[in-house]
Amino acid sequence: MSTLRYFATASLDGYVADSSGAFDWAAPDAEMHAFVNDQVRTAGTWLLGRRMYQTMLYWENADTSEQTSAVERDFTGIWRSCDKIVYSTTLAAPSSTRTRLEPRFDPARVRDLKTRAEGDLTIGGATLAGEALRAGLVDVVELLVVPWVIGGGLSWLPADLRLPLELVDERRFASGAVYLRYAIMAGR
Repeated sequence: MSTLRYFATASLDGYVADSSGAFDWAAPDAEMHAFVNDQVRTAGTWLLGRRMYQTMLYWENADTSEQTSAVERDFTGIWRSCDKIVYSTTLAAPSSTRTRLEPRFDPARVRDLKTRAEGDLTIGGATLAGEALRAGLVDVVELLVVPWVIGGGLSWLPADLRLPLELVDERRFASGAVYLRYAIMAGR
């Protein structure tokens, strides 16, 4: 069975986007970007909400010439090689290869996908990840905390969620960011 991982980058006060929807304060430096690449490299399929998908579409046509950093070229290759499932009622068609649209998040279909998938699954977008967490589908929660307090916005976790977690990995970066990886404990 595949592992479903929720990977988020958030401010110290727990937001993935500020109150205006911006997240430029979370831009990774080269060290963090290379680390993120290594973390998501094993994902064969990404499950994405519409907003996260539209944000990530940049990588579909990103410059891969020598003028672009090696870490960005690497991530472009990772993005392009993954299958993507986008949950949206408003998108008419995908704008990337290896992408299919689903009108709604169906926990039973994701459970089935976890049993059939060859690689890990990564879920992106706080709202969609919240649904998967509530449905008991997420196995690993990964958080990259950046050294910003932004005072409000979109929380990386739903307010009404309670889960027992076990810290299984951590890392500090020169920028002051911290990576935390938690396994969701059995018997949730």
